[in-house]
Amino acid sequence: MVKKNSAKCKWVYAFLLLLACSATAMVEDGSLVNGDFETPPSGGFPSDAGISDGPTAIPSWKTNGTVELVESGQKQGGMILIVPQGARAVRLGNDAEISQEIKVEKGSIYSITFSAARTCAQLESLNVSVPPASQNIDLQTLYSVQGWDSYAWAFQAAEEDVRAVFRNPGMEDDPTCGPIIDDIAIKKLFVPDKPKDNAVVNGDFEEGPWMFRNESLGILLPTNLDEETSSLPGWIVESNRAVRYIDSYHFSVPGGKRAIELLSGKEGIISQMVETKPNKPYRLTFSLGQAGDACKQPLAVMAFAGDQAQNIHYTPNSNSTFQTADVNFTAKADRTRVAFYSVYYNTRTDDMSSLCGPVVDDVRVEQSGSSRSVVGGLGLILIMGYLLLVY
Repeated sequence: MVKKNSAKCKWVYAFLLLLACSATAMVEDGSLVNGDFETPPSGGFPSDAGISDGPTAIPSWKTNGTVELVESGQKQGGMILIVPQGARAVRLGNDAEISQEIKVEKGSIYSITFSAARTCAQLESLNVSVPPASQNIDLQTLYSVQGWDSYAWAFQAAEEDVRAVFRNPGMEDDPTCGPIIDDIAIKKLFVPDKPKDNAVVNGDFEEGPWMFRNESLGILLPTNLDEETSSLPGWIVESNRAVRYIDSYHFSVPGGKRAIELLSGKEGIISQMVETKPNKPYRLTFSLGQAGDACKQPLAVMAFAGDQAQNIHYTPNSNSTFQTADVNFTAKADRTRVAFYSVYYNTRTDDMSSLCGPVVDDVRVEQSGSSRSVVGGLGLILIMGYLLLVY
C-alpha cells in the first residue's frame, strides 16, 4: 500500500513538474528573448558589423536574407545609422526577415511592441506577422525628431506555438537599405469589463500595449480597423496615420497612467461603437488636455457622437493641464459611433518637427439625466408628503 501511494505521489509530482515547465515556457509580458539584440553571438560581436547574405548568428532569432547587426554610431556612406535603444539593433535588407518562436495562449489577443528607424530606402515599410495575421506598417512618416518611433501591432493567437516575423518587403538597388528594428516586446491584452454607468469600453485607456519605462516617445498605434484585434482594446484607428499611446511617466495624463495623444489632424482618428438605446438622449464626456511635450498651440479636437460633431478647443488655466468637455446627442440605433481627431496639424515648439497634438482621456457615454431627474423629483415629493402626514 505504501509502495502504491509512493508511486502515485511520484506520478503526481512528475505531472505537476510537467505543468510547471509548460507554464514557464509560455511567453511573459515584456521583452522577447534578446528582443534588444544586445546578447552577443557565440563568437562575440564583430568589431565591424558586416553584411551577410546568409544567416546571421543572432541569438534566439532565425534570419533569412541580408540581415545585419548594426551598432550605434555606425555609418553607411554619409549617413549615421539610428539605433533606437542601447548599443545594437538589426537592419533588414531586401526581402530579409528575422523570426522567433514563442508559446502563447490559443485564442488570446497579444500586442507586439517594437521600435523602428528608417535608412536609405525610398518607400520604407515593415511587415509584422504572426501567421496567419499580418500587417504592413508604413515607416515613411517620422513622428519624432530622434529619427525612430515605437509601434504596436496586435494579433489573435491561432495556435499555442506561433512565430513572430519581421520582414522588409522592399526591393532597393542597394540591398542593404531597409528598416532598423529594436526593442521587441509582447503583452497579452485583456478587454476591460464595461462599467454599468458607462457605455465605453476602456474609456480610460489603461489597457493597451507594452510600454518600456526607459523610452519617452510613447507608442504609435497605426491603422487598425478590427476592434477584435486592437492594441487598444475597444478602440480602432480609422485613418492612415497613427495616434500615440502615452504614459504618465513621460507625459502629462489627465487621469490614471495612460491616455491617447491625437496626431496629424484628420489623418489620425480613434473611434468606438458603443451600445445605446434608440431615441434616448445621451451625453459624451471626456478629458481634454496637453501632453506636456511642448506642443505648439492651439490644440483642439473634433468629437463625434452619432450624428453630432463638435469642435472643442483646449483652454488651459493655471490650476489644471486638462479640462472636461461634453457632447449631447440622441441615439438613432442600438450602436453609436464615438470618435476623435485633432483639428490642427501640430508640431513641437522645441524642434518644429516632431508631431504632437491634444490628449484625450476618461471617455464616457451615459444616458442623459432627464428621466433620472423626474424620478428624483417624484421621490422627493413622496418623501415630503410622507413627512407632512407623520407630523
